[in-house]
Amino acid sequence: MRVLVFQHVAVEHPGIFRDFLAADGIPWDAVAVDAGEPIPSFADYDALWVMGGPMDVWQEDQFPWLVAEKAAIRNWVDSGKPFLGICLGHQLLADATGGAVAPGDAPEVGVLPITLTEAGQRDPLFDGLPARGDCFQWHGAVVQRLPEGAVTLAESDICPIQAIRVGARAYGLQFHVEITGDTVTDWGCIPEYAAALDDVMGDGALDRLGEETARHLPGLNAAARTLYDNFMGIARSA
Repeated sequence: MRVLVFQHVAVEHPGIFRDFLAADGIPWDAVAVDAGEPIPSFADYDALWVMGGPMDVWQEDQFPWLVAEKAAIRNWVDSGKPFLGICLGHQLLADATGGAVAPGDAPEVGVLPITLTEAGQRDPLFDGLPARGDCFQWHGAVVQRLPEGAVTLAESDICPIQAIRVGARAYGLQFHVEITGDTVTDWGCIPEYAAALDDVMGDGALDRLGEETARHLPGLNAAARTLYDNFMGIARSA
């Protein structure tokens, strides 16, 4: 087992998943696509993870590397290999496979509940997780239309498409399962994220979000371990 990771900004890495990979002895390689690092051959990799970032999927003129990344994601999904996209990675999965992404009605920021759909409750990715639970959110864009044949696995009041499956093994999560104790501080330095945070929570938002996240972190990390184990089980069965 070997995992390939696409990153779009240095502070949005696999987070707590790095600890899980290390404990399981699973090697992984990160590609900083935003810095122009080349996408390697897929031959040596068993799973692809695509992380978040402050850019939007429609900003190809500003970030031309998005074109090649979308093509790579489409080729990976077409191969049937396991895929996990988080936040921007979730949106890139949808866009690359024929769905649509657009700005949401309002940013969704904080520790907020999501609800699994009936399909989500049956899906092996969410095995052992509650039908309704808290997740960490920090995004402004949303998947507006599913790719053909895709399934919605989770939803929230603000964002009706919180998780999707495309085909048998390609998953997208709008929420962040990978967070650590450093996430809020690190991401608060990104101007786009700071602006969304202030829009939702007002002055002093970063400190309040950090305190809220710290209170929920043990439960969020436990859920992350379950989801990670489930995904790696899917990957091994492939």
